[in-house]
Amino acid sequence: MHTFLDYYKREVQLSFEDHPFSANPMHVWVICRYRNQWLLTNHKKRGLEFPGGKVEKSEKAEQAACREVLEETGADISSLRYIGQYQIPTEQICKNIYYAEIHTLETKEDYLETDGPVCVSHFPKNLRQDEHYSFIMKDHVLTHCLSYIDTQGLI
Repeated sequence: MHTFLDYYKREVQLSFEDHPFSANPMHVWVICRYRNQWLLTNHKKRGLEFPGGKVEKSEKAEQAACREVLEETGADISSLRYIGQYQIPTEQICKNIYYAEIHTLETKEDYLETDGPVCVSHFPKNLRQDEHYSFIMKDHVLTHCLSYIDTQGLI
């Protein structure tokens, strides 16, 4: 398990074990790849980030992950893999983290709270200071997840 402070100096616990914090988390975060690029969404308030959001009462976390990716980017997932979970205990937030390969990307009229998809081949070295990126991308959840994805041979 990894423990560190997030962008707002809150303790974060991250694990790549099978649901270590909650069997039924209320949030999801989906690290997406499309045509050898990272597929992000441009959140209207927060900036560039991977798709994600709340799990609705009538769905499972995997369903929420697919729905959030579709709503925020117009992407259809060809494969979805659970890779870990993180929590912020003081905020009672727990998220499943998934890795998704994208099959197709369709243009939509409405991307809800985002301005739609953005593909990038790499992340800037100064991502933590880059105002274009969301705070969600600025802590060690992203760096540990990218390292895990690499060591698992997913990309």
